[in-house]
Amino acid sequence: MGDPYGHQDMLTLLRDCAAVSVPWGESLTLEAGATVLITQRLGGSITVMYGGNLYRISENNADALGLEPQLPPSATEEQGSDSGERSVDSIEAAAWTQLGTCYDPEIPIDIVALGLVYACTAEALGNDEFRLNVAMTLTAPGCGMGTLIADEARDKLLTIPGVTEAEVDLVWDPPWSREMMSEEARLEMGLM
Repeated sequence: MGDPYGHQDMLTLLRDCAAVSVPWGESLTLEAGATVLITQRLGGSITVMYGGNLYRISENNADALGLEPQLPPSATEEQGSDSGERSVDSIEAAAWTQLGTCYDPEIPIDIVALGLVYACTAEALGNDEFRLNVAMTLTAPGCGMGTLIADEARDKLLTIPGVTEAEVDLVWDPPWSREMMSEEARLEMGLM
């Protein structure tokens, strides 16, 4: 993959493949033989353009594109099988790291750098178990990908050792604006 966003030449689907339309969030199947262009390959998903529309494909289906899956390491793999003593602070730090592996399917920047995550707090439940509560928003309230991005974030948070519960709520107040992006993200998007 030549550039940091994973752009490639046109590829032909080798088999039918489950996909999600972007930004509507509708599940569908792209048929074998369809020619697609990869526009982004980050955080465990592949965004392709087909027929002038964008679709998100899970890395688990990379073989449909003739590619090897590039699954991001789980929090367990990154921290070793057991990181020892856990604290609210260490769980929150791990959670922010995991949230940084979730990407908007249209923008090659993670949801933390985009400023979409408003809060992430851990709560000790006892027995070295924790609950995570996340409040996040979207760049546009009407985006059909919101539930999918929130579900992806929740699933990744549940890979953190000791996290047995995770809730990701989509909120709209305050409304997202470009000023919420990190300086690096604004530079990358040419907004500075």
